[in-house]
Amino acid sequence: MVEVESGTAHDNNSHFGRPAAISAFGGHRITYLIAGAMTAMVYYALLGLGLLVVEDGVPYLFLVVVGHLMTVVIVYPWYRLVVFRDSGYSWLVGYLRFYVVGLSFLVASVIGVPLLVELAGIPILVAQGMVIVASPPLSYAINRRWVFRERGKV
Repeated sequence: MVEVESGTAHDNNSHFGRPAAISAFGGHRITYLIAGAMTAMVYYALLGLGLLVVEDGVPYLFLVVVGHLMTVVIVYPWYRLVVFRDSGYSWLVGYLRFYVVGLSFLVASVIGVPLLVELAGIPILVAQGMVIVASPPLSYAINRRWVFRERGKV
């Protein structure tokens, strides 16, 4: 990425190191959408791979849970370093808060996917996609206001 300096001739408080690409994306909302797409791709790849490898040897809900756990571990650094650019909390505290938010969506998947698969006959990955569609706006609001809020703001 290209490093940029912001500031004026009258202002000696210029800010070095802010990636120009992130600024060009318009901040949190765009980088959050990118992160959401990345998260969905990682999750679908893990879930799809799990479904291919184990076939019917393991219940698909087990794969939903394992895929979720692995995805959260993989994507948390991106959310912390790029989307919300730190929160003032330690990595562990931030991760635990991030995971608590993720648990609500895991619960939605564990309830919604079987309903769609078993009752409506929808394929597993399609059903999971349907459950996920509503999650980005809610997740953004919770992450922005609770998980990655500045330490002094309550």
